Amino acid sequence: MLVSTTDIPEQMNFYQVGRKSVLMNISDLIVKGVNPRGIIISLGLSESTNLKEFKELMEGIIDYCVKLDLDYIGGDINKTQELIINPTVFGFHDTKKIIYRRGIKLNDYIVANGKFGLTGVGFDILLKKKGILQEFPKYKRSIMSILEPEDISNEALILSEKNLATASIDSSDGLAKSLTDLLHSNPNYGFEIDFDENLIDPEVFQYSQEFNIPLENLIFNGGEEFIHLFTINPDNYGSALKAIQAKEGQIFKIGRVISEENIYYISDGKKIELKSFGFEHFKQKNS
Repeated sequence: MLVSTTDIPEQMNFYQVGRKSVLMNISDLIVKGVNPRGIIISLGLSESTNLKEFKELMEGIIDYCVKLDLDYIGGDINKTQELIINPTVFGFHDTKKIIYRRGIKLNDYIVANGKFGLTGVGFDILLKKKGILQEFPKYKRSIMSILEPEDISNEALILSEKNLATASIDSSDGLAKSLTDLLHSNPNYGFEIDFDENLIDPEVFQYSQEFNIPLENLIFNGGEEFIHLFTINPDNYGSALKAIQAKEGQIFKIGRVISEENIYYISDGKKIELKSFGFEHFKQKNS
């Protein structure tokens, strides 16, 4: 579900909103190894939405569905206080090949199909600094990771077809929250994350140094990254890497599964417990 007050920066146009509403939902399906085939969209529009904005919104939705060969079946429209887009995406797959959250094994590698931190930078510029691309040209990739996220790549589909992943999750709520969700789905296990160049995008290193913002905040609490996380048996990692590179994909080994129910990251040789748990819509304030 995409909601204007929590998911749409003021710098984002309606075409970008429509496109992102589709992208963010297909990511959850693809990470399981399921190829999306159809979409139904429930749409809530406020009274302030004009015809031009509505047309741009629908063009963003339809264009991205066409690009993905995704059947847009229809849906519902209603009046709401703010813009709400609630897509339902479906696909079909052999249940034996679906990559579930549960299934990790001790010493599995933790693998990602992208590097983290761009959205942490992008949100800091767009929301905290109220900046625009022209003011921060060095950080175009970070800003566009929010406004126009890159297409969802197919590493999960490859791993699913070859049964090479033991578990998977989409990191749309941030790396810390995604790792925590994986931990809850796999009792008796935890994670050690290597806090290095395999994990962190170079643009994020630069931004952290220029604006004196801790890398940990940008990496673990960004959210809306749509990077896919997998656990893979070490014996299968070489085969997985070869199969993915043959299809022009990418994966990065970023950590390992441990026998302790906790999450740590290794930075400069120090083992540090991860205290943050990422973005939560319903997190209660301390009384």
